[in-house]
Formats: sequence, C-alpha cells, structure tokens
Amino acid sequence: MNLIPIILSGGSGSRLWPLSRSLRPKQFLGVTEERSLFQATLARLEGLVPKVAPIVVANTDHRFLVADQCLQMGVTPQTLILEPVARNTAPAIAVAALQALAQFERKQSSSGQARGQTDSRVPAVESPVLLVLPSDHVITKTEAFHASVRTGYDVAQSGALVTFGIVPTHPETGYGYVKAARDGYASAPLADVSRRTESTPPLALPVSAFVEKPSLATAEQYLRDGGYFWNSGMFLFRADVFLQELTAHNPAMAKACQRAHSSAAKDMDFLRLDAEAFGQSPSDSIDYAVMEKTDKAMVIPLDAGWNDVGAWPAVWQLQSQDTQGNATRGDTLLHESQNCYVHADHRLVALVGTQDLVVVETSDAVLVAHKDKAQDVKKIVEALKAQERPEADLHREVFRPWGAYDSIDHGDRYQVKRITVKPGARLSLQMHHHRAEHWIVVSGTAKVTIGDKEQLVAENQSVYIPIGERHCLENPGKLPLELIEVQSGSYLGEDDIVRFEDRYGRA
Repeated sequence: MNLIPIILSGGSGSRLWPLSRSLRPKQFLGVTEERSLFQATLARLEGLVPKVAPIVVANTDHRFLVADQCLQMGVTPQTLILEPVARNTAPAIAVAALQALAQFERKQSSSGQARGQTDSRVPAVESPVLLVLPSDHVITKTEAFHASVRTGYDVAQSGALVTFGIVPTHPETGYGYVKAARDGYASAPLADVSRRTESTPPLALPVSAFVEKPSLATAEQYLRDGGYFWNSGMFLFRADVFLQELTAHNPAMAKACQRAHSSAAKDMDFLRLDAEAFGQSPSDSIDYAVMEKTDKAMVIPLDAGWNDVGAWPAVWQLQSQDTQGNATRGDTLLHESQNCYVHADHRLVALVGTQDLVVVETSDAVLVAHKDKAQDVKKIVEALKAQERPEADLHREVFRPWGAYDSIDHGDRYQVKRITVKPGARLSLQMHHHRAEHWIVVSGTAKVTIGDKEQLVAENQSVYIPIGERHCLENPGKLPLELIEVQSGSYLGEDDIVRFEDRYGRA
C-alpha cells in the first residue's frame, strides 16, 4: 500500500480554553487521556501501514512541541513542514501533497524506476495516496477506521477524492454534513446505509453535496432521510489528483503553494515554507477550495467512535460519568450536582447544587460555563486577545525546546520561576539589559557559563548573573535539572533577551 499519512496540526482549539492556548493548543494536550490528541493520532496509524512515517504540517510556533511529542512516541516524520502563517486546510494539504510527490519522485529516481528499470509485470505507481488526518480528533474503534481506509485506498487509487462521512448518532447542529448521491446505491435505501454495522464492509458512495451546519429541525430531517453524514475533515486521495483539482478550481492557491514549497528552506529537522509566497495564498478549507467543486468526490460512511473534541461538552461525552451524569478530572468534590464536567489542574474544585455546568481550573484561569453555551468560549479568547492578555496564548507554565519554566510568583521588580532543563539540553547564550538573575539548583547538576567562566553548580548551590553579563545554562547529566530562578530589575519581560548563540535556531 503506497500510502502516506498527512497530519494537520495547525489548529488553535480556542473552544477548549483555558486548557487550550494558542501556543499550546488542544492537539498537544492530554484532553481525554494522558497522551495528547496528536500522539493518539500517531498511534492510530499503527497496524495500518507498516513503517510508513507521516508528513506533519504545523504552525512554526509549535515546531518543538511536535518534534518532542513525536520523539516520545518513537515516530520520526518524513517531513515536518512549518507554516509561517495560518491559511486553513487547503493550502496546508497542498504543500504536503507537493512534498509527498517530491519525495516519491526522488525515491523512484534513485531506485531506477524513473529510467524504466522496473519489472514490466508490475504496473507503475504514478503517485502516493495521501491519508489526511486532523491531529485533534478521537476515534475509539481503530479497526473500523482501518477497514474504511483500506476500502478508500482502492477508490482513491482510481482517481477519486475520498472523504469519510461519520454515521450520525443524533441530530447535530454543530457539524457540516456530506450528502451521498442516491444513485450511488444499487438497491439499499439511503436510511439503511446510514445504519450499517461494524461487520458490514465499508461502502464508497458518490457525493451529492456538502451541506453547512443545519438547524435542529433540518438535522432531524437528515437523520430520518438517511444518506447524510457528518463531515469528518478526513480525506484520502492521490497527491497528483488533488493538486490537479486544486489547480483547476483554485489556481491562485495552487500557484502560491507551489512557490512556497519550491522556495522552502531546510532548518534542522524542519522544512520552512517561504513566508511571502505562502502568505499570498488564499485562506480556505479543502471543502470550499476543492471538494465542493470537484466531480470526483466520494464518501465512505464511517462508524468508528469518532469525536472532533470541538468543545467541552464533547470532552464530557468522552469521559466516564457517575450515576448523576458528572465527569471529573483532578481533585474535585460534587454534591447534588448533575450532568457537569469539572477539570481541576492545581486545586480542589467543589460544586454544590449545580446542573449542566462546565468548570475548568488551571494555574492562571477558571472557566465556568453552561454546557449549552460552551461553543461561545471562543468569545472569551477573542476578548483576551483584544485586551492583549497573555492568558489567550500562554499557560503559566511555558514549554521550550530545552524544557519548561513556570512563573510561580511575581511582583514589583521581581519574578520567581521554576525551571526544568531536559538531560543534555542547553539554553541559548544570552544576556539581559534590565534584569539580574539568581539560580538555585534544586535537583541535578547545572553547567553554568557566566562571561568567560564555566562552572558546575550542584544541588543546594546557587549562582548570580549580573545585568548585562553573557550567560548560559546547560544540563550535562542524565536526569532532569530543576532550579529556582529569581529575577530582579526594572523590566522583566521575555523580550529582554539578546541571544548570541542557540542550538535551536532562535539566535
């Protein structure tokens, strides 16, 4: 099976604030389990295609998160493509398709296939088939998902653009729908096809239309009629066919993506798209740019325990619930409360006499919302951004390629951070114009450079870095290094960092 998974990980997940923030969005969080949604997506590929690594498309701000979480899963992406700006799913898929084709053609050339040296009994493979997956969905029935992908692979090989339509379980107004054409069924009524069981082989059906999010009455009618499926945002098609259709229906986007890819620069393990060219691409979803316009669209009904984890009620649905319908995570205590979701990260959260609430507590923010209004959480994020408040983008704990820091206290002219440095990791060689720093090692051993002097600082020892002095921190050991940093000065912002040297390319 000549299949390449394409994982799209550029979303912001604003409806899951305050857990999801723009610099650490929901796909990189353990929303429903310990591993992140992104890591669960990687794991879902196991057993589908032996030893075929994915191409990942990510926001440049998330590059080290993606790399670190892939490392934790033992996965090395074929390519990690960095988007300089967000342009929705169609351009992201386009650059991934271009990269997949380029890699495929190099492989064919190196193996001699491009020079006609293949076995004449084996038909030539024209293009890899791309399995496009959002990184923030949940699928609980992996085998059913694999079966549908295998069916879709053969359909995609023939030149179709395949989408997966989720068999609806209730009249949902929060999703778009895919309508299957009636002439796609030989004899079975549409309603029967929507109710197929796990043991029934998947079908591939012509698409009649893509439908916007309906009213409740319309969604109820869709359910009665059958043949309507939730739009999953997952696709399967040949790279060359998709690019041909994109060129036919949105030539400006195709041209901009081609320029952005051809001018991309290799940066460590990343492929950075040309910012100017990619920024000129229209911003549009694959549905609007291609799928609604092509005559090659096919839909495969999928019943695999799918959930897009789009808002807090979806998280509540995915968790085990008590006899009162409550789902909780963390240190919680509920009394005479029903159908609530409570997430507590750092302290006890107690509810008394409540119904249908979402309560999410993090180190720096608390959300209280009625489940019926959970989609409006994004309005809070918009307000935070308008006020330029950091809670829209950052948690109190901030992750860096070398580790993380947690701002545990601050006041006038001082700030206290807890810093964790991974084994073998090294911060940049840097200096500050407005602050001095004290480092107190709590556990591990620090290798500290101050000016021209290098020294080892052990547990319960400290060191002082004056204002304006070049300095660097490294963990030379095999265990995490933990220290307390006390900053003092007239300005303590993160932009008061002058980097002279950095192994992560940030200098």
